Amino acid sequence: MPELRQDPVVKRWVIISTERNRRPNDFTDHNNHLPDPKVDPLSEGNEHLTPTEIYAVRNPGSQANKPGWRVRVVPNKYPVLRVEGSLDKEGEGMYDRMNGIGAHEVVVENPRPDLQLEDLPLDHVAAIVETYRTRMTDLLRDLRFRYVLVFKNFGWGAGATLSHPHSQIIATPVTPSVVKQKLVGAQAYFEQKERNIFVDVLKQELKDSRRIVYQNAAFVCFCPYASRFPFELCIMPRRQRADFHKIEPNEVSQLADILKIALLKLRLGLNQPQYNFLIHTAPVRHAKKDYWTTLEEDFCWHIEITPRLTQIAGFEVGTGFYVNPVPPEDAAQFLKDVEV
Repeated sequence: MPELRQDPVVKRWVIISTERNRRPNDFTDHNNHLPDPKVDPLSEGNEHLTPTEIYAVRNPGSQANKPGWRVRVVPNKYPVLRVEGSLDKEGEGMYDRMNGIGAHEVVVENPRPDLQLEDLPLDHVAAIVETYRTRMTDLLRDLRFRYVLVFKNFGWGAGATLSHPHSQIIATPVTPSVVKQKLVGAQAYFEQKERNIFVDVLKQELKDSRRIVYQNAAFVCFCPYASRFPFELCIMPRRQRADFHKIEPNEVSQLADILKIALLKLRLGLNQPQYNFLIHTAPVRHAKKDYWTTLEEDFCWHIEITPRLTQIAGFEVGTGFYVNPVPPEDAAQFLKDVEV
């Protein structure tokens, strides 16, 4: 059973999960390469090599755990957190701990290992976005969970161990410290100015326009003013909403469009860099009546895409400062000029 332990100084939770050492790794040479379809557990025809599917977008007439799927969700065989059991919060001397209860799912984005998300037709990318929404909605019904994170690691340097295109969803029993920092900042801004900081940021970026990379009717993609990494991107909805899983049906295809374009621009402009993308959404509000009660007014869900072009070193780790050698205005102009 994984275990959560809290740092008593900064109140940061750490997951102790020894089972993760047993994960298979087809990036042993640290280079992107296509897996052997005969042994790739995520390829079509190898459904028996994965746990029983939780959810799938399938062709009409196809059967669960058989070929014929377009998007498939399965439990992670080596989960960071386990869904079975209870939290059992307790003190250990001066320290606080709890059982590593949560959920860890793998979203297999398509049956073929040679097609990345940005290679897929727009309706297929929309099916992936809809899968994120559906699974997040379901996981948030579990009263043990406080937060659900959707993320994608592309490339060994970004944390991926399997090269078949996939994303992941993890539900946690606490609000992550990174998310909490955003929530506290947004709440303080709203209390001071009675305005939503994400709405103000979007207005500023649209007015300035120098950092805009791409936009459509529902979303805007831009390089953040204080980008931590070269060519870092943020995708923000034009309609302020705290929860990603409450995205409207007509917005799904628009999000698929801007996500596909953003990833294509990174690939074509930067020779397919390794990257992470994260969907930052609001935590659940059913845990306590007074827990984050103002989120509907002061927070907005958004996506971060961070190419792994530089490394974090001692200065960044020791101070929390980031050193970015590429001004976001230059990065945005470069990506804007990349023809897709």
